Amino acid sequence: MSVPHRSEPVGVILAVDPGRYAEVTESLRRAGLTVTGEQPVLGTLSGTVAEDRIAALEAVDGVESVDRERTNRISRP
Repeated sequence: MSVPHRSEPVGVILAVDPGRYAEVTESLRRAGLTVTGEQPVLGTLSGTVAEDRIAALEAVDGVESVDRERTNRISRP
């Protein structure tokens, strides 16, 4: 018996309809998002989600964009 593959969590930043912020945020939680930061006035939030669930977040009504967080490292001079 094999265990289903679960993708690793990735950081995401989402832009949502600010007029429906609470409703959309709750739908995103149900779709698998773990919210780590909220900016309701700006209509954005951040969180983590399994990579294979990103498409589910994009499909939530009221979501305007989903971007993966990026880390830039600068070497020491």
